[in-house]
Amino acid sequence: MNGSVPDTRNFLGMRAIIASPAMRQLLEFVERVAQTNAAVLIGGESGSGKELIARAVHHHSLRCSKAWVDVSCAALPEHLVESELFGYERGAFSGADTAKPGLFELAHQGTLFLDEIGELEPRMQVKLLRVLDGAPYYRLGGTRKVTVDVRIIAATNQDLEEMVRSGRFRNDLFHRLGQIAMTVPPLRERREDIVPIAEYFLQQQNPSLTLSEEACGALQAHAWPGNIRELRNAMMKAAVLARGPELEAADLPLTVNSRPRSNGPVRIDQISSPNLDHMEKHAILETLVKTNGHQQRAAELLGISRRTLSRKLKLYGTESARQTYAS
Repeated sequence: MNGSVPDTRNFLGMRAIIASPAMRQLLEFVERVAQTNAAVLIGGESGSGKELIARAVHHHSLRCSKAWVDVSCAALPEHLVESELFGYERGAFSGADTAKPGLFELAHQGTLFLDEIGELEPRMQVKLLRVLDGAPYYRLGGTRKVTVDVRIIAATNQDLEEMVRSGRFRNDLFHRLGQIAMTVPPLRERREDIVPIAEYFLQQQNPSLTLSEEACGALQAHAWPGNIRELRNAMMKAAVLARGPELEAADLPLTVNSRPRSNGPVRIDQISSPNLDHMEKHAILETLVKTNGHQQRAAELLGISRRTLSRKLKLYGTESARQTYAS
């Protein structure tokens, strides 16, 4: 149903479906950047495809035959970040019955992808900076220094420059990570990609299903605040709700179908404000309403960490939340 022929590639087992000029241009840039050893900082909204781009950098790099190691900084409890990144020796702490190499060692001569780098606490930012500058380090409880050769790719959905200004992220680490910076555009800014990706997800669920022109139009008209994660979930639900071999707009989940509702909380696709922070706030608060205030479940649906959700709720404030749903 899409006029342009999508370019389909695989990067370390992750499928890339690209039809938009914006993504084609980004991948051309990735191919050039990949041939260097520069650290890469990838920005973009949650669910927009930052990990895919990180994998593409490694795929096209001179290190492509070496290790690819990825970790979400938000998924690691704060007391385990150091031991996971840098390893530990036997007896370093209670429960350390054997020595364990850290992720830096596992990625030696390859690539280490640090997702959600903005979640890294200040003490670890200092140690990470020293290692990135080539300084040997000790495993926890170790007496022998470890030296590694690793290319770093980091990603974040936060505004690191604002975090630097507010003192939450080190300025020197920000510049060290961002030797090369790139941004993955949100799905609403590359609408040529929406239908090919939707068709791919639909085929995974039920190869006999197709999309009608009306359904394609509804998909392309949606704002997709959750980006590709939201699109994937929508197509999974649509496959279950399908009433025939061709999906119509009415078969799409309510969060996708743009027909107005008479009451209930305002949906993100009904917000006319172009302010992305405003859209994000409404998406988060509405998701909390749907989960009856269960923050862990809401974070999973939104595709963000529980820590990120807590930080954003503190930013909005409880009074702001009440005002949003009072109208």
